[in-house]
Parts: sequence; C-alpha cells; structure tokens
Amino acid sequence: MPTDARCLVEADESSATVRLSGVLEPTAAADRVRDALLARLSERPGPIVVDVARLRSTDGSAARLLAEVRRAVADWPAADLLVLDPAGTVTGADATALPVYATADEATAALARTPMAALLAADLAPTVGAARQARAMIADGCARWGVPQLTEPASIAVTEMVNNVVAHARTPMTVRLAPRDSSLHLAVRDHSPRQPAYAGLAPLTSTGGRGLLLIDTVARRWGSTPVPNGKVVWCVLHAEDEAARQG
Repeated sequence: MPTDARCLVEADESSATVRLSGVLEPTAAADRVRDALLARLSERPGPIVVDVARLRSTDGSAARLLAEVRRAVADWPAADLLVLDPAGTVTGADATALPVYATADEATAALARTPMAALLAADLAPTVGAARQARAMIADGCARWGVPQLTEPASIAVTEMVNNVVAHARTPMTVRLAPRDSSLHLAVRDHSPRQPAYAGLAPLTSTGGRGLLLIDTVARRWGSTPVPNGKVVWCVLHAEDEAARQG
C-alpha cells in the first residue's frame, strides 16, 4: 500500500497491524495515508494497530491524521484505531484522542480486549433478496446479544441501507453488525462514491426518498463515510431509545 516515496503504508495481512514509515507532512501524501487507513478499516472488520515506530512527523501531523481517521470510524461496527508509538512520534493536542501504546505487547493486549466474536458480517450481491438476508442477520445478532427490542428498528434501517445499494450503487456490498454496551452498530459498505442525500422531511405527496428519513427516525445517529472505491453508510441504535418510543 505505498503512498509516495516519502511515506509508506504497509499492511500486515496476517494481523491487524499497519505500519507507517518515512516522513509524514501535511500535504497530499497525508491524504493518501488517510485513504489507505480507511480502506484497511473498511475492507477488514475490527480494530487496527498503526505502528509508527519508523515514522517521522512534523507539527503534530501524525496525531491529527490518526485522530481524524479514528473519529471517522468511531461508529462503525467493531472498528477502532490503536497506535504503537515506542519513539513518541505522536504528539500534540490530538494525541489525547488516541489510545497510544509504547510497546507491541501493550498494543496487542489492548487489541485482545476488543474481541471479534461480537461481530456479524455478510457479503451480499445487489439483488432483490439482499435485504431479506440482512434482516436475518439482524435477527440473529439481536437475539444472541440480548437486545431483541432492536430487531425491528435495525431491520428497518438495514433494509433501507441495503435497498439503496441495490437501487443506486448496484455494487456488491458488505453488511456488518456489532453490539456496544446497550447499542447496536450497523454499517453497509458498497463500491460507489455516490453519497446518500438527505433533505429532511419529505412532502406527504412524495413517492420516494423516504429511506433516509426512516433511518433518521429509528437511529440515534447515522452517516456516510467516503472511503477509497466507495463508502460506508452506518447507523447506531440504542435500546433505551426504542423503549422510549414504545412508551
């Protein structure tokens, strides 16, 4: 995953480690590093450890970039960014927003505290049956994680997210689902750069465009993150919100 002659991104396919090496400056190279990290996080479920032992950075650039990527994936299912920084490369105000570890053992132990068992994922084709398959995964996850009250709202959200891919992106997709405390994190990754457009409440006479409104209604928050070769549309649902709606 080279970026340019001065800064390289190397992903270890046998582990969750991504190594940055060379010189990182606040230039177009930093944008390419950001894209490479987002690509890694969108293509492989779970958190990553970014090893900056061989990276040189100026003016807090590394901390800003890594904190930005971590914020971008904060609500994705089972996603996070940890930093292995034995030389103290990550400095500045943004470093406080990052989990930084001085040794590989510490980073590995932190990674082990975010188990991948609590994650469901499915690769789906853009066909009419995709939403049904996604809803079956939702029902399975909500039952196994003890949040059955989220089955209906999560099914509504995933149906709209998947059908949007089928109708507009028309690319293969990956659906991921994971619990976090009493919330459910859901994401659909497709391979179209076209971002969903949400214009708020639709007129009563409208015959379409209600999908995002439904997601906005059942989810506490949602969004769409551009990634190389596509996007990740995500949402977060909370059990207490559903309890309040049911009154």
